[in-house]
Amino acid sequence: MDQIDELILRETPDQASAIAVIDAPGLVERALEIAADVRVWCDDVRDAELVDEDLLVEHPEDLAGVDLAWGHLPKSLAALDQQAASIQGAQDVTFITGGRVKHMSKSMNEVLGKHFTAVNATRGHKKSRALRAWGPANLPTDWPKARHNEVLDLTIVAHGSTFSGTKLDAGTRLLLDNLAVDGPRVLDFGSGNGVIAAFLARLGLEVEARDVSWSAVAATLETAKANDVDVHATWVAGIDDYADAALDAIVTNPPFHQGTTKDSTDTLDMFRAARRVLRPGGQLWCVYNSHLPYRRFLNEHVGPTRVVAQDRAYTVVVSENQGS
Repeated sequence: MDQIDELILRETPDQASAIAVIDAPGLVERALEIAADVRVWCDDVRDAELVDEDLLVEHPEDLAGVDLAWGHLPKSLAALDQQAASIQGAQDVTFITGGRVKHMSKSMNEVLGKHFTAVNATRGHKKSRALRAWGPANLPTDWPKARHNEVLDLTIVAHGSTFSGTKLDAGTRLLLDNLAVDGPRVLDFGSGNGVIAAFLARLGLEVEARDVSWSAVAATLETAKANDVDVHATWVAGIDDYADAALDAIVTNPPFHQGTTKDSTDTLDMFRAARRVLRPGGQLWCVYNSHLPYRRFLNEHVGPTRVVAQDRAYTVVVSENQGS
């Protein structure tokens, strides 16, 4: 357990019949000591792998009906809204969710106030704080959400934790405006809301997608369905499971955060594996924040890398695999 887990337990009622544990694998063991009915939800597959699979639920809505919920505050207000909506259903439920003070805002109280009649903040502990909400409003969930993007003529679907929500973010748009993929088998790595995967599938390519976030994978599949295209999406970290020369191209707006922490580990690992996974002459298309030193890394680990497009914020590059 970390300091946030410790703080949550300090605020926990003495008894509970059913507990939901959300994005907080360190609290699972303690939950099992309190209640016979323990349901665990982790959006990040790396967190889910730390939990007994028998305790994991398949969908956030499977958390409905608990009388106590613990969680780590997510990065986005939309994710918090979906968490709060997912644990409604019982006559009474208490939700205790915590985070680092520097990542918290009063807007989080407002989001919880939509779903509960009372919300308060605990005293700080080791630069962390918890929010305690109770008195469920039992509003029906309105997740996932969908929006039609006129620029691409694509409907974009998103869950609360999905990167960029239902919007086309500026980096992805710069990438798609300059993309020229030589297929047919293409991977969208870090698929987010699935707009890249749907765009590629509409071109007639065989598209696979993967992301560490369940919300991203679910959104990718729902975006594909909304646009009547076929995409195979997988909830998994990395690409090490691919056979040699399995892909013609990788297209990515890669992640450089894990939760609220900056972390490019998964992206750099993917870059290292790309030379093996791409066929000789295969391409890796990438958009990234221009301050990141990715071009040099791609030159070294994939092959010759050239800048295709650039603006004040983002750079689009393509790397050609030269083989091992």
